[in-house]
Amino acid sequence: MHDRYRITPGTSVKLADFDPDENGGLEKDDDEVTDRTRAALDFMHEYQERMYAEGCRALLIILQAMDAGGKDGTIEHVMSGLNPQACQVQSFKVPTPLELRHDFLWRIHQWAPRAGHIMVFNRSHYEDVLVVRVHKLAPESVWRKRYAHINAFEQLLADSGTRIIKFFLNISKDEQKKRFERRLKDPTRNWKFEPADVAERRHWDKYMKVFEDTFRHTSTDWAPWHIIPANRKWYRDLVIAELLVKTIKNLNLAYPKVDAEALQHIVIPD
Repeated sequence: MHDRYRITPGTSVKLADFDPDENGGLEKDDDEVTDRTRAALDFMHEYQERMYAEGCRALLIILQAMDAGGKDGTIEHVMSGLNPQACQVQSFKVPTPLELRHDFLWRIHQWAPRAGHIMVFNRSHYEDVLVVRVHKLAPESVWRKRYAHINAFEQLLADSGTRIIKFFLNISKDEQKKRFERRLKDPTRNWKFEPADVAERRHWDKYMKVFEDTFRHTSTDWAPWHIIPANRKWYRDLVIAELLVKTIKNLNLAYPKVDAEALQHIVIPD
C-alpha cells in the first residue's frame, strides 16, 4: 500500500510531487486508523523480541526532516512499544572538534546497531551532504564523493546483517511556520525553539533541492528512502509503523531452535 512513498534507486525526485498533507483517504478519529496503528505497534513489539532472541540481524531507522518536521514525535509515538533494552536512539548534532579530526562517517559507524538491536538515528550522516551543501561548508569536490561513501557504508552494514530504512518526514513550509508559532506560544514547548531554526528556514528552497539530489543518489535497494507525508502527525505515524512492519516481516525472524528432547531431561533443583 505504501510503496508509492519509496524512492526507486536512481529516480529523479521532485518534492513538489509529494503532498505533505496527504491522509490516505482516512481521518484522525477513524476506528481504522486506531486499529491499524495499534496492530502495527503490537507487531513491532513482538518481533523486536524475536530479533533480540535471534541475535543475528539488526534494524537501522534513519529519520531526516526540516526543523519541526516531527522526528522527535515519530520516535515518541512509533517506537513507544519497543523494549529499550534492545532499542536505542542517537541524535547527531554539529560535529565536535574530535569528530572533525576524523572522516565524516567515523562518528556514525560507532553507533551502528549491534546484532539483535534496533537503532534510530535522529538526523544522521546525511547532514554531511545536506547542511554542508546548503551552507557551502565544503567544496563540491568533497561533498560529491560522499554519496558514494554513504552508499558503500550502508552496503557494508547491510552485508553485515543490518536492515536499513530511511524516512524523510515531508512537511510543508506553512506547516513548519505553524509549528514554530505553537512552540513560541506554549511554555512547555518553548525549549524546543531555537533562533537558528528561523535562519535555516530562509534556506528552505535550497534544502528542498539538496534533499531531492540526495534521494536520487542514495536511495538504494539495500537502504531505500521513503518520503512520508508528515503534516498530519497521526498519518505520518501510521505510514511509518506499517512500513516498519513490512520491513521486519521480510526479515523472517524466528526464535532460536532448541533441543526439545534435551529440555525434558533438565531438572530444576529445589
